Amino acid sequence: MEIIQAKHKKIIDDSYKIFLEKGIIDKLPQHLKKANLGEKYALITDDRTAKIHGNNISRFLNKNEIKTEIFTFEAGETSKNLQTIEALSEAMIAKNFNRKDAIIALGGGVVGDVAGFLASIFLRGIPFVQIPTTLLAMVDSAIGGKTGVDLKSGKNLIGTITQPKAVFIDIDLLKTLPENQIRNGLGEIIKYGVIKDEKFFTYLEKNLSKILAHDEETLNYIIHKSIAIKVAVVEKDERESKHRMILNYGHTYGHALEQMSGYKLLHGYAIAIGMVIANEMAVEKKLLSQKDADRIKALFIKAGLPVYTMKKPALKDLLTDKKSDGQSINFILPTKIGKVIIYNQKI
Repeated sequence: MEIIQAKHKKIIDDSYKIFLEKGIIDKLPQHLKKANLGEKYALITDDRTAKIHGNNISRFLNKNEIKTEIFTFEAGETSKNLQTIEALSEAMIAKNFNRKDAIIALGGGVVGDVAGFLASIFLRGIPFVQIPTTLLAMVDSAIGGKTGVDLKSGKNLIGTITQPKAVFIDIDLLKTLPENQIRNGLGEIIKYGVIKDEKFFTYLEKNLSKILAHDEETLNYIIHKSIAIKVAVVEKDERESKHRMILNYGHTYGHALEQMSGYKLLHGYAIAIGMVIANEMAVEKKLLSQKDADRIKALFIKAGLPVYTMKKPALKDLLTDKKSDGQSINFILPTKIGKVIIYNQKI
């Protein structure tokens, strides 16, 4: 028997620029022309965002000689599934999209996950860019390359890690964002302070009223700071082999709570509860002081985020989580504000 060894030396530069600039959408045509990612672009968004931003941006791009076709799906986490991926794929094929084309993901976390996943598998992969329209997407889901859809068994169980070619963040897009979506984004933003930066956590405590009042200077700062923290973590561990896991603080219970609610509970709200549960675990295991746990909970309450659940998921209900190996689960537990550890809990 002859054994043939195939060697594929793979050196890929997946670096990309994140443009954080008020009014960057007005400069989008020149950036896309310079990047030359596609002969034409599939602008993928949900039906709600299409009415607010998508139709106008599509017309604007076409007017500026960027061939763009808009594709929509029903807004909400319940559309984040393989059926939506199939429907969008068929629609793009019907409009003659090919491997020389690209995708623009315009929307919140659901749109970014769906459009990014589609880009990673459509005709075995085409380029895409992210234009997040929610605070949560700007500070979290649009950064780092995680894409995917949900199964009935759980959240984000099918997906890829595929980096966008660019991310365009325009703070003006937040003007149309409802109050609950600002609070939703704060769930992830507070997380960054707990896992990496106590000074940032203190800044959030002192400036929360400005954030909720949509103060542009404050919003710009917390978006920039959150992105910087996430980028630093992802650069060390893109594939989530270990260090990147710290970004999952609060997510193990949080994802289970989202699923239990039929995805009516917003992501940032769910992980706020998940972080409180993680803090309670850390206090019980004498890893975290009660004083720090109370301080974190107080900021969630001040931000208008929930801190308790009527029904806490059982450990066995967490076994379908991506952070489980079927016999144990990795929890991210804080030891103080600004530092967390990976704690493996046997089931």
